[in-house]
Amino acid sequence: MSSAIEFNVFAPRNQEIHLIVDGKETPMQKGEDGFFRVQVDLEDGQYQYKLRAKSNSPALKDQWVQTNDPYMTEMDRKTENGIVRIKDGKRILDTYTWQNDDRALPENRDLILYEMHIADFCGKETDISDPTKFKQVLGKLDYLSELGINAIALMPVTEYDGDYRWGYMPLHFFALESSYGKPEDFKHLIDECHARGIRVFLDCIFNHTNEESPLLKIDRDYWYYHDRHYPEDDANYWGPELSYENLDEERNIRPTWNFVRDVVQFWIREYHIDGIRYDAVRQIANYEFFGWLFEQIEVKNKPFYQIAEHIPDTSEVCKPKGVFDACWHESFRYFLKDALTGESLNLEELKKAIDARQQGYETGTATINYLATHDRQHMIVELGDVGIFDQPAFDRVKFGAILQLTAPGVPMLWMGDEFGQATHKTKTTTEPNPLDWSLLDQNRDLFEFYQKAIALRHEKSSIRTDNIDFFFENADDKILAYVRWNDAGERVVVIANFSDQDYQEYAIENFPTEGNWQDWETENAIDVKEGNLSIDLPKFSAQVLLS
Repeated sequence: MSSAIEFNVFAPRNQEIHLIVDGKETPMQKGEDGFFRVQVDLEDGQYQYKLRAKSNSPALKDQWVQTNDPYMTEMDRKTENGIVRIKDGKRILDTYTWQNDDRALPENRDLILYEMHIADFCGKETDISDPTKFKQVLGKLDYLSELGINAIALMPVTEYDGDYRWGYMPLHFFALESSYGKPEDFKHLIDECHARGIRVFLDCIFNHTNEESPLLKIDRDYWYYHDRHYPEDDANYWGPELSYENLDEERNIRPTWNFVRDVVQFWIREYHIDGIRYDAVRQIANYEFFGWLFEQIEVKNKPFYQIAEHIPDTSEVCKPKGVFDACWHESFRYFLKDALTGESLNLEELKKAIDARQQGYETGTATINYLATHDRQHMIVELGDVGIFDQPAFDRVKFGAILQLTAPGVPMLWMGDEFGQATHKTKTTTEPNPLDWSLLDQNRDLFEFYQKAIALRHEKSSIRTDNIDFFFENADDKILAYVRWNDAGERVVVIANFSDQDYQEYAIENFPTEGNWQDWETENAIDVKEGNLSIDLPKFSAQVLLS
């Protein structure tokens, strides 16, 4: 038995649009509200559909173009048509039933993020066209739980051109990348993450699109800048740029604002995501829009994280001055990388990067601290590039990890950090760079160090507060020490040696409290008297002491 199924497309300045369902073309009727609509009798089942529109875009004016529905939620990989499913006379995305919505998830302050590219995470043995990647990631969730992370920051998962990209050239905003898997596969993955207390964040690109975007083909100037947003900035032009200034005066709406709101609400409602990283916030440069967006979207009964990517980072985008919860903290990496490689050490700037309140951030949860990302090299690679290899390199990676995991702010690993992935960042965003999982056994000691350091952060709430005091420094010896504490009296001290000298029985003055302390790594007891500590400090290392 068939049912009347409605299809609609918002295109207020276009004159004609036709719907094609399984090869049958039907004209759509335009209403005064700017929507084209048509009802098609369909039985329960799966169908493919596309649009044929008389374009209102300047380069295609009045030409008939075939394109997908801008709100298409799934694409067939072979035909590149949209997929629509009918069950019990209604349109559905899938039949997945969520199992773990009642599980408690960690608050933002307690997070340790793990940035992941779905395809590259699967490893060398996975073909880029293999559509089981979500399932493969699902199979490694226990590994991530064993590592200790509790949030996955996914690189873009929306449909892009071809079977491999980083994903920063979006084509279809509501559809999953079909080479990764189906909607129910992604829902199962997120559901199982939640079962393990792991939150899932999406990376969303709302600054620009692929040249084949349906919105671009249907009516470019309604949705996009006619020319470049920043004509003089070639380095930061990545494709046709969505306009957040265009106003439809007849309807008193800003079209792009409403479209992006619909995208964000869709992923929250349909896929139960727990946060979003907004790419290229500096280029979008419209904080009135973001403030409006965050008021519009609904998140029920769980924590959510609104994260800005703004390079260079700035506290101006974060609350209370701005509207975002957090910003990627590029300056943390910038100053720490130079210190770890030995290229330079600016203790004053490094202290500001470690305690971001000195940079104007109100709280630690306003910064995402990383040593590497998809856009930045692994620290093991940075060290190799300056001639530091083997055990000296691993020692410095561990040194950086301790500083990252004991600093205020929310730490984020880039996949492979934990076992020494040593491949350089690819020159283009269309070249695969898969993880080498054989390194996990080869560099097991590094993985176990990360595991132990992450466990320390989870165990010691003092490390997750905003409390920090740099109680000792010696610029000539390149020594810096700080203490973290909570209101219950728990204290963690970190003594960092940024020099290439091993110091024996180095004198640390003004130690926070006297009495018995414990070396975190060796578990040896340490006695502090009259505020003075004598301690061995190997080169490029951090000693962690627990009260």
